[in-house]
Amino acid sequence: MKLQALAIFLLVFVASTQASISPEVYWKVKLPNTQIPKVIKDFLPQSDNVVPELKQDNTKEKVYYGLSGYIAISWHHAVDSGYERIALKKMKIPSANRAANKNVIKQVTEGNSFETDHNVDDGPLKQYFLLEKDLEKGKVINFPSLLNKNEAPFLPRQFVESIPFSMEKFSEILNHFSIDSKSKDAQTIKKTIELCEEPEVKHKEKKTCATSLESMVDFGLSVLGTNNILAITSKVKGETQNSQQYTIEQVQQIADGDNMVCHKLNYAYALHYCHFGGSTKTFMVSMIGVDGTKVKAVSVCHKDTSFWNPKSLPFIVLKVKPGTTPICHFLQDDQIVFVPI
Repeated sequence: MKLQALAIFLLVFVASTQASISPEVYWKVKLPNTQIPKVIKDFLPQSDNVVPELKQDNTKEKVYYGLSGYIAISWHHAVDSGYERIALKKMKIPSANRAANKNVIKQVTEGNSFETDHNVDDGPLKQYFLLEKDLEKGKVINFPSLLNKNEAPFLPRQFVESIPFSMEKFSEILNHFSIDSKSKDAQTIKKTIELCEEPEVKHKEKKTCATSLESMVDFGLSVLGTNNILAITSKVKGETQNSQQYTIEQVQQIADGDNMVCHKLNYAYALHYCHFGGSTKTFMVSMIGVDGTKVKAVSVCHKDTSFWNPKSLPFIVLKVKPGTTPICHFLQDDQIVFVPI
């Protein structure tokens, strides 16, 4: 009886301790050999038991926006995706080859089949994707900015779990953050929650929307099956142009196998769409831009694209078919890749 009482006491003690520790300490306890990336550490609470200050009541926008929207994750859907259309509509098309690129965008946003005779090589559409053979020293590529600039702060799990997060509670969420139901912020929150509530079968990937750093860590441990993990991000020094030519100086393979990638979403606090990438290769690619910008970019190559939407943009711009060849893309600076080591 005494042993049973002691066991119950210890369980309660451990649970209460984990509930009260800071997100940073939680990471260090769960991932003792993993350095916290700067893009996470910069947006953690500055002290224990202190909730970061969100946007004030007199601020017009209550949602934190990055530059990429949903473009980084929309290609993973197994079926037609409205988020791909949202991402494409947000893209800025330069004057060069504008007509051809706009024609491709029109086909995607209207849900039509692709035509493969468009020359999109010089536009931003192809710049988001590349083949593994393109990752080689000396290769010159055109590429958009890797900066996302979403400054949403992390909230402690015990605080964020008291805030509703579902379409069923949509009105309560708007009231909690004092957001007008007819505003841009309200529409953004709606789109983000709808994305998070899509069933896994639509993606054929394990995925979650991590509302806290603690839930991100827990999901990573569950899908990767180890706490011996490397967490990496892209790093940019300089960069004054939205899109420019880069010369690849070095390519280092980091991992070949399972990984988890977390993409920061537009929301009222730090929210990440994390998915188990399955069969992938992960590279760190050192590049230098024509303006001197130095970039160490994380590139993920998906070896199995057989379940991706066959009408999705990567296949038309690279002129390949689903499941025939790995498709690679670079990650912006606030997207985190977790790989077992």
